[in-house]
Amino acid sequence: MLVTLCGGVGAARMLAGLVRVVPPPSITAIVNVGDDTVLHGLHISPDLDTITYTLAGMDNRETGWGIVGETWTVMDELAYLGGESWFRLGDRDLATHLFRTERLHAGDTLTHVTASLATRRQIGVQLLPVTDDPLRTMLTLTAATELGPAGTEVAFQDYFVRLHHDVAVGAVRFAGADAARPTPQVQHALTEADQIVVCPSNPIVSIGPLLAVPGILAALTSRREDITAVSPIVAGKALKGPADRLLEELGTEPSVVGVARLYAPWVGTLVIDEADRDKAGAVESEGVRCVVAPTVMDSPERAAALARLVIDTGV
Repeated sequence: MLVTLCGGVGAARMLAGLVRVVPPPSITAIVNVGDDTVLHGLHISPDLDTITYTLAGMDNRETGWGIVGETWTVMDELAYLGGESWFRLGDRDLATHLFRTERLHAGDTLTHVTASLATRRQIGVQLLPVTDDPLRTMLTLTAATELGPAGTEVAFQDYFVRLHHDVAVGAVRFAGADAARPTPQVQHALTEADQIVVCPSNPIVSIGPLLAVPGILAALTSRREDITAVSPIVAGKALKGPADRLLEELGTEPSVVGVARLYAPWVGTLVIDEADRDKAGAVESEGVRCVVAPTVMDSPERAAALARLVIDTGV
């Protein structure tokens, strides 16, 4: 079994490469739910949905989120009526959230609902939310915004979407983490995995929530030599999103060396891009084996090539 730790677009593209080189049923993806939110009474799971849409071949590659060819009738009408429309939900995307919310209200777990959606979308990969318990990423802003003065704590989607992740962050916490528990499926996957891959996801707000769930970090640390991570930072920059800025704002060097330093206690191997070849020695000085390869997944073929290298690295 190949287990991946996932959050966001980078993970979705990594998984799209992996399914081209290994049978999808042999892959289990443990996915961040710290980005989840409730809006218009609907339970929205952005990372689970991005991965689902990508593996189903229906993702919008231009935006990195949502469904290609989406329509916006409901949101446009809501905006016309004066309702909240800062978080844009397309018509087909709304159907996903309606289905999820209905099932959750009926007593299903998020794990079971996610499996049902994956089956409907004909996805062979097993998608697992890291926990069925409430877990929310909260960020403390260092400047005043429309949401409050400096020092205001906001939910992830307020930071990322409403404020366009354009405000410096002074602290991050994972609300509900202390009471959350990994699901039995997640515990089984981490124990039985032949190899564990950390997708190129934001270390702070995509991988961080996974590690905050009690038991996850200990399970990963015990498997350290079986874990390969792909750096989400290339030449000091995040390819998408605020990972580089968040690292710097929270006191970590925004480079592959900084990523290595964060991951070293539980990751055995770090794959870095050719643009960072000169930093390979510094990465290894952090106690992490370093592999240099093309990591920018700007085509399905390059995603598959990176997937093959990562699998071979862990053999």
